[in-house]
Amino acid sequence: MDRYFDKLDERWRALPMRKQHQYTLYFFVGYLLLTAGVIGKVWYDTQKSANGMVIEHIENPVFKSKNPARLQDSVSTILKNQIYERK
Repeated sequence: MDRYFDKLDERWRALPMRKQHQYTLYFFVGYLLLTAGVIGKVWYDTQKSANGMVIEHIENPVFKSKNPARLQDSVSTILKNQIYERK
């Protein structure tokens, strides 16, 4: 990994100073646009959202189904299967 980064550093230093400045400016402008986009999206989402919150009771989906399956301990089932799979 160090050799790879050393090669990249050597290639960067081999570029003329004007090219280094140009690439740095492009990266900065890209970062600035990305930051502005994220801030704009957060601002838009907060302006659009409703201030109300609905709070309801949590219901167990097993009890809601019409044909409730027998509740099983999945951890013990998994452990039992692993014991039988060993050779």
